Amino acid sequence: MRHLFSSEGEAALVAALQYQPLLAFDFDGTLAPIVPRPDDARVSLAVAGRLSQLMRWLPVAIVTGRQVDDVRERLGFVPSYIVGNHGAEDEADPAVAQALSEALESARDLLAQREPVLRAAGVSVEDKQQSIALHYRLARDRDRARQVIDEVLQGVGPALTIFGGKLVVNLTPADAPDKAHAVRSLVARSGAGGALFAGDDLNDEPVFATAPPHWLTIKIGREPPQSRASFFLENPAEMALLLERILAMLPGRISR
Repeated sequence: MRHLFSSEGEAALVAALQYQPLLAFDFDGTLAPIVPRPDDARVSLAVAGRLSQLMRWLPVAIVTGRQVDDVRERLGFVPSYIVGNHGAEDEADPAVAQALSEALESARDLLAQREPVLRAAGVSVEDKQQSIALHYRLARDRDRARQVIDEVLQGVGPALTIFGGKLVVNLTPADAPDKAHAVRSLVARSGAGGALFAGDDLNDEPVFATAPPHWLTIKIGREPPQSRASFFLENPAEMALLLERILAMLPGRISR
């Protein structure tokens, strides 16, 4: 990966904007910094203000692991689209969202049975309907907490998918749409000619790995070095600067 604030990155940004792209962003670790308590996460006024301005020219989407209703109040602006639960919760298709929630009933039963063991290890269970997150950021012994999670989830069948994140383990139905599916669907729905997508975690990698050549993909942070994103930003603090650069490029370049 190369830093987006480079001559190559500047050229890629200019090229991507020629396609009048959907601007799509993860939330935690991308638009908002990771914080010890997820309930404290918010988009800064600078980032929210720039995203609101950008919507005069381009569609803006939030594609997050959080529930739609959870993230909506944390943004400080109203985006064109929000897709939650790692791509599985799309307000445009409530029937699919309901079916995916029902597919997690066996996992809910298992986690309820093992709740005392998980709680003793410092693991908190967050049921987001279309996915379930097992958080261990606040555990005293994170290695032990992750071991307990792995032991508990050995009872999960093949109908469910398990994937990690930043001090969290996620469960989704195996046939649930992922973020790559979500972004492709939003590009088609919005009529955009492509996408600029920024994310920071493992659940963003499907977008990076499957993006067409004219999309611009941005990893927040340098790790892991094997990320399939085209460029990186050092941290969420650089997001406001990126959005400012996009705004500066738009007048005279894009007409709607």
